[in-house]
This record gives sequence, structure tokens and C-alpha cells, in this order.
Amino acid sequence: MSLTAGYVQRADTKTLRAVFDKYASVEVEGRRFMTGEDFLVTFLGLLPAEGANQESMEIFLRALTTNKDGRISYGEFQKFERSLCVPDALYKTAFHLFDTKSNGVIGLEEFKAVVTKTTLYQKIPFNFDCDMVKLYFGREGKRSISYNEFCQFLHDFHDEYASVAFRARDPQGTGFVSAVAFEEILLSIKSHLVTESVGAHLRDAANAEYGDQKVSYAYFTAFLSLLSNMDLIKKIYLNATNNSKTVELTKEDFIYSAQMMSQITPLEIDVLFSLCSLIHATGKVRYDDFTEIAPEQYMKQVTQQVLSYQAVTSPDERNFGTAVLESVYRFVLGSVAGATGAAVVYPIDLVKTRMQNMRTGSYIGEIVYKSSFDCFGKVLRHEGFSGLYRGLLPQLMGVAPEKAIKLTMNDLVRDKLREASLPGSLPGDLPLWGEVLAGGAGGASQVMFTNPLEIVKIRLQVAGEVFSAGQKVSALGVVKELGLRGLYKGSQACFMRDIPFSMIYFPSYAHFKPLLADETGYNSPGSLLLAAAMAGCPAASLVTPADVIKTRLQVKARAGQTVYNGTMDAARKIYAEEGFKAFWKGSVARMCRSSPQFGVTLVTYELLQRYLYVDFGGSRPTGQSAVAEHNPDLVGGYKAARPIFTGVESKFGLLFPKFASTSSS
Repeated sequence: MSLTAGYVQRADTKTLRAVFDKYASVEVEGRRFMTGEDFLVTFLGLLPAEGANQESMEIFLRALTTNKDGRISYGEFQKFERSLCVPDALYKTAFHLFDTKSNGVIGLEEFKAVVTKTTLYQKIPFNFDCDMVKLYFGREGKRSISYNEFCQFLHDFHDEYASVAFRARDPQGTGFVSAVAFEEILLSIKSHLVTESVGAHLRDAANAEYGDQKVSYAYFTAFLSLLSNMDLIKKIYLNATNNSKTVELTKEDFIYSAQMMSQITPLEIDVLFSLCSLIHATGKVRYDDFTEIAPEQYMKQVTQQVLSYQAVTSPDERNFGTAVLESVYRFVLGSVAGATGAAVVYPIDLVKTRMQNMRTGSYIGEIVYKSSFDCFGKVLRHEGFSGLYRGLLPQLMGVAPEKAIKLTMNDLVRDKLREASLPGSLPGDLPLWGEVLAGGAGGASQVMFTNPLEIVKIRLQVAGEVFSAGQKVSALGVVKELGLRGLYKGSQACFMRDIPFSMIYFPSYAHFKPLLADETGYNSPGSLLLAAAMAGCPAASLVTPADVIKTRLQVKARAGQTVYNGTMDAARKIYAEEGFKAFWKGSVARMCRSSPQFGVTLVTYELLQRYLYVDFGGSRPTGQSAVAEHNPDLVGGYKAARPIFTGVESKFGLLFPKFASTSSS
């Protein structure tokens, strides 16, 4: 295994082929091809469906194909998908746009031919005869540059463009431009660095230096440098505040921290504090200011970068041994997640059990509860805080493998069903019935752990209900009393509860996640928790009758209490003695326990997979990458295609008109 940065995961060959065939509209001599419209309009949605600019389409297609007929073969489609998965996909895509001869180098004429088609060039022409361009392409412009040289040139070219624009707005060479020109340059050339808050105050910021509607070149370059280095600004702030994000920092304190860490200039700091003063007028900065001043960086729009282990270099290398290792990996993470979720909500679980065990009529010395809140209060009053955690240790010992096998089995069955290419769906897709089946398999598999765990836990939880018991109940004592067969008492009711729960829960969670994701498709921990809690409410409440029956079967009946002989016998007697409402006892406590428990469990499980990721070539939870999926068929590297093209345009100022009319772009 090798340690690598996790960027964008490739799609498997079968899935990619199915996606290509779906959008390929042309067939020539038995081979299918995509047209430019198929790829850029229908598939990526990069250009509009009506009135797309044909010159822009030709430029974008250069990143995929070298032929002149505008057709994209499956081989070219697959090759480009691979190029989108590499860490430097942004620069590679830009390079292919300019490499019109497909010979691995770029000449000045090739570069000029593309740049002159941009909307920026139409607004502010660039003098290609400048010294900076000559240093890269030679005095006569005859030299071609390689990929690595091109990357550096593109970076320098964008900065040079800003200087060229400044000089164009200062024809007399005074070293100053007007506030209006300053605003125009920023919004034309550095629009990707200008947030709405900064854009609204550009002219006010221009007045901050001299107060007479003009901006010096020094202030101009400091302003650009500040916007380009906001990540460094954040580090300087955190260093000065000992990683606190709430402290308001004075200019003096900020300068002191800056001089210790970087070469940022006092003028750049002046610009920073001027902008912050325009936004909230306190004379200090706080961490929240930086999100208003600087937009999210491009790579954060594509995907979160995390350290990961790569067990295979591509999904095609996946084998049986890799699949087994993946299941072990998921089992370990599921164990940690399950124990975390159980510990968080254990007091609610204890209240739920006490409420469900309460019979009509009371045993002498037994506490009677009016409601879940009354139960909670009486446990605290009579048994103390530790009473809320009776039976926690065996719960943690058992819940780890229980939740682990449930999560692992659900993921495993989902993966197998995806690989099976189910009728009516693309490879990699999973219909609703498949999600329900996978959830049911997960619920059934956990019962072998759940039943022994819960019967011990329940007997410990209800032990504090009788004052006169006089006998301390322990987990080991319960196990000895029950024996192996007794530990599975009530297992039929346990199946009746756990299978439907998982059949409802996992599909609901899978569908709530994308609804709560942000506009880029990324799920924050908060949205994961909310999705899990929302899925848990119907799943937990609808299976409460089975949970009540299971509880009654597993609790040891006291003298005078009804004895139940099996699931159906318990159902009949509960209905006859206590009515239909008895089947819903503790339903509120169950929802209050199950929703947050599975919320915490699944959030922990997904975050562990997100930040301790091991690539086994299989599936990965959705919502981990901040990728704008405008089309649900975008898979693998193509999930990042639109953000990468957008990044090429905004990061390097290479914005191409979308419509046939440049004015409407």
C-alpha cells in the first residue's frame, strides 16, 4: 500500500462504457461516437442547449480529441476520464486546450489563438510582444514550451495580465488608475478571487489609500497579493490566536504574527484591515472575515483532499482478497462507530426499556412511571446518575460487532448488487428494491449479536425498578442463569424488529443525504447527522410493536406478572390485557434513542471512512467529495469535469463565451 493524496476516484470500466453508450449518438462502421453536443451540452452541461458558441465548443473538445471531425471515441472518452483523476488535472486540462497540434509542447501562436477567443481579451487586449512572453517563448517567439514550463507560464501570465490592464488604464504612466478602473480590472481579471462582499466595496477600498478616487500601483499589487494568499492570512491569524477562531485581532498583533511567519508586507495588512473595516467597522479582524473576503479555493470545490491508503491503483485490480480486506476495514470502523453511538444515547435506551417493561398493575415495591420524562427523573432520584448507565459495559462489548456487521453487510450487499448490473439500471446504479434488500440483509445479520446483548442489557436495566430486590444483578450472573439457549430467547421478535428497521432506515438515509448536501454535492457532518436522524424516526417508530414483544419475552417475569410463551402468545396476551396502545409503549423514547444513536453511528462511520480512507477499488460513501454533479450519470473523474473546466476559466482568466453571441455569454 502506498500513501497518497485522495483526489477523484476513477470509475470502473463497465460503468464508464455504459455511460458512454448512453450519450453517444453517432455510429460509424459499427463504432459509437459522441459529438461535441453530446459531451459538452447533454452530458456535462458545460454549454447551453440552445445557441452554444461553436468556437468555445471546439476549444473544449481539444482536451479530448485530436481529430478534426468533432467526434469522440470511447478510447478518448476513457483517456480523458483518467486525466481528470490526477492531482494536477486543472493544469493538464488547460494544457490540452492549448496543445492544438497534440505534440506535447505549446508554441506562442497556439497560445495566442486560444487566448484571443476569451471574453477577457475582448474587454482588455493583451500585448503579446511584452518582455515576460519573450522570456518564455524567445525573442522571436519561435520556442515551444513543455507542460511544466507551461504551468509556470500560465501562472505568471495571469499576474502579468493584471499589470498590463493597469498600464492600459494609466496611459500617461502616472502610477495611478481611477477607482472605476481599479474595480473594472479586479472584476475582469481576478473575478474568481473577489467575493460578493469585496466586490461591493471595491471603490470604497480604492479611496482608503488617498481618498481621492485613485489607486497607486503599489496598492493595486498589494490588493491582488492579499486576495491570492488568504490561506496564509488564515494561518497567521490562527498562530496569533493560538488556533482560536473567535478572537478579534488588532493590526499590531497581526503584524507581529505575520513577521514571524511570512514575508507579507505592511501594505497588504493595511488592505486587509481596510476591507474588514468596510465590512464590519470594528478596526479588528476575526476569522469569519476571511470567508467574506476570500472565496473557497478551486480544489476544495472539486473534492476534499485527505490522506488515504491505496490498496489498488485502479478498480480493475480488485480481487477476492482485496474485497475481504475491505470488509475487515469496514468492520473495524463500524465497531468504533457503533460503540460511540451506543454510549451517547444509552440513558434514553434505559428509559425506553423501563417504559416497555411496565405492566398494567404494579408489583409491590416496583416503581411506576407516568411518562418517559417521569421515568428519567425517578431513575436519577432513586438510583443516581450511574443508574442511567446500568448495563452499559455489556452493551459496548456487544454493540461494536453488532453495528459493525450491520453496516458492513449493508455495504457489501449494496456493492454486490451494483456489480450485478441489475435490469433497467446502469452499472453502478442501485434501484430502491436493491437498497431495501441490502438493508434487510444488514438487519438480519446483526441478530446473532443483538439478541444475547439485549437480553443481558434489558435485565440489567430493569434491575433497579424493585427496591426490595436486595440482590445485585451482574452481566455475568445473567449469562450464567440464561445459558446459551436462553441468550437467544425472543430472537424471532428481534428478527421482526431489526430486519424491517434496516429495510426502512438505510434506503431513507441514502435518499436524505443528497437532499441535504450543499450545492456542490458535499455532505457536512451536520447534514449527515440530520439525514441519519430523519431516517431513524420512521424506522424506529414503525417497529416499536416488535420491540415491545421482544422486551417482554426477554425480561424475567416477577411473581404475579404474566408469563409469555413465544412471540404470538406475547402479542395475544399484551393485546388482551393492555390493549392496542401497549404495543406503542416507549415509542417516543425509542425514536429519541434510535434516531440520534444511528445518527452518531453513521456520522462516525462515514467520517472515519472519509479521513482514514483506504482505496480498495470498491465503492465509497456519497457526499464525501464537493463536486457539483449536474448530471447523475457523472461518474469517476467526470464528477470533477465541470468544476475543472470552470477552474481553468476562472483561475487563469480563460473564460470562453458560452453562447453564439459573445454579449450574452
